[in-house]
Amino acid sequence: MAANITELTDASFAQEVLKSDQPVLVDFWAPWCGPCRQIAPHVEALAGEFAGKLKVGKINVDDNPAVPTQYRVQGIPTLLLFKGGQVQEQIVGFVPKDVLKRAIDKHV
Repeated sequence: MAANITELTDASFAQEVLKSDQPVLVDFWAPWCGPCRQIAPHVEALAGEFAGKLKVGKINVDDNPAVPTQYRVQGIPTLLLFKGGQVQEQIVGFVPKDVLKRAIDKHV
């Protein structure tokens, strides 16, 4: 896990994401997912670019099934941007870095 990325679990999700005073980008992923591996460098780069303004977390959907079920994540990668404990943006599948950046810019 990159330095600016928090590893999230079903147990830590509420504290790390829903109660965060910063916007939080959550990457729902799995190790076997090719598009997840493709988008990971973009997510890591944005975590560095927005350090101090945005929290970035990754949650492995295989190891932590409760949160993806709660947020109806049906395909991965899915990225949800939370602000004030509420989902503000949802991006499903691989997208270019600039698409992610534009979605984040609206909320930081």
